[in-house]
Amino acid sequence: MQEEIEAFVRFLAVERGLSENYQLSTARSLGEFAAWCAQRKSITRSRDVGLPLISEYLTERRRGGLAASSIKLIVVALKIFFRFATARGFVVKDPAESLTLPRISRSLPETLNEIQVEQLLESVDASAPLGLRNRAIVELLYASGLRISELAGAKLENLDLASGVIRVTGKGNKTRLVPVGRKACTALERYLEQERPDLVRPKSGSEIFLSVRGRRLTTVRIWQIVKAIAKRSELEANVYPHLLRHSFATHLLSNGADLRIIQEMLGHADISTTQVYTHVDQQRLKAVHHKFHPRA
Repeated sequence: MQEEIEAFVRFLAVERGLSENYQLSTARSLGEFAAWCAQRKSITRSRDVGLPLISEYLTERRRGGLAASSIKLIVVALKIFFRFATARGFVVKDPAESLTLPRISRSLPETLNEIQVEQLLESVDASAPLGLRNRAIVELLYASGLRISELAGAKLENLDLASGVIRVTGKGNKTRLVPVGRKACTALERYLEQERPDLVRPKSGSEIFLSVRGRRLTTVRIWQIVKAIAKRSELEANVYPHLLRHSFATHLLSNGADLRIIQEMLGHADISTTQVYTHVDQQRLKAVHHKFHPRA
């Protein structure tokens, strides 16, 4: 089964062009299932897997405290793997065909208000070492609503400061153009002129944001930078990179932007994913009404 999983992951990479993170996540889910089958049931071939076995595995993971969202990822991985295995003749009949996805109650995303975002941005000491880079990172995350992986992979040739746009590669290896606000453009320009040249090394790539060694910043390092800035800002909120993406979308919506335009800027394949921000905005309106209306 492990060889078939490896063939499937190569298929995801070469023929489907899916992201490295998706490949790793899927390989991990399937690898854990294969290990469980081998250790608990002495089953090592896909053709010996049936629906009762899969159901037993999912039940055990659920009873072990795994969240519904994580169970859903496993179910999706199993369904697409066994569909692939059936098409390639590894199995005679797809055992996962009748699996249903668990229902997940969608929680509203956390956001910062506009005053909190301003406090966060202004807490960055631009005169400190790499201060210009760090300010540009936070400005771009909020100004364009980029995912942390999109920001890490953003390249110079895809940034047009004159026009105020950036081309990024998102989920499913899809590219899109996203506007970059005036203040973010200013922060980027200062970083590119005054700091980035000193970070460049012989093996540096064209990524916008570089480490002290001249390498592309990892998503983990960007997370650490944002957390350090948040700590310095003394905000009580739990600040992390994706929170700025949520704030970007919510502030656009509350200021009158069309939901379809926000969907396009965020790179959501399905409008229902973007619609969650309408609920966030409704919650905000209700809170304001409750606070200020005399008969609320």
